[in-house]
Amino acid sequence: MKLLVINGPNLNFLGIREKGIYGTQDYQYLVNKIQDKASASGCEIECFQSNHEGAIIDRIQEAYFDGTEGIVINPGAFTHYSYAIRDALASITVPKVEIHISDITKREEFRRISVTKEVCDHQIYGQGLDGYEMAIDFILMNCSSKCQK
Repeated sequence: MKLLVINGPNLNFLGIREKGIYGTQDYQYLVNKIQDKASASGCEIECFQSNHEGAIIDRIQEAYFDGTEGIVINPGAFTHYSYAIRDALASITVPKVEIHISDITKREEFRRISVTKEVCDHQIYGQGLDGYEMAIDFILMNCSSKCQK
């Protein structure tokens, strides 16, 4: 199975940015964690990170053509206002999980709004980096009806 993990703005600054909220592990630690999960589950998982909205949209659209069977996305700040990313996600019919490292329901008011949630199959927040593994597990458990075998 081929999965895609997309990380939006500032996720490349894990371990640097607001350690009390996002933790002390860096982005490479997260990528390694995801690749370990890929090995353990027998999946191919690509990690993609960009601080640019258009690059994220381009990668979502590319997923339509490249055999991607599930998407885990942490849109970062784009979660709260990017209707363009929302529309790109809505165009892809594979299982999609929105992930947030922090508990967005207990943060600033603007962070409680997700314009991308409704076009995803599931949302995970407040589980730290472990949320990525939970999102991958969700796709693996719910993929049989939507994925090409």
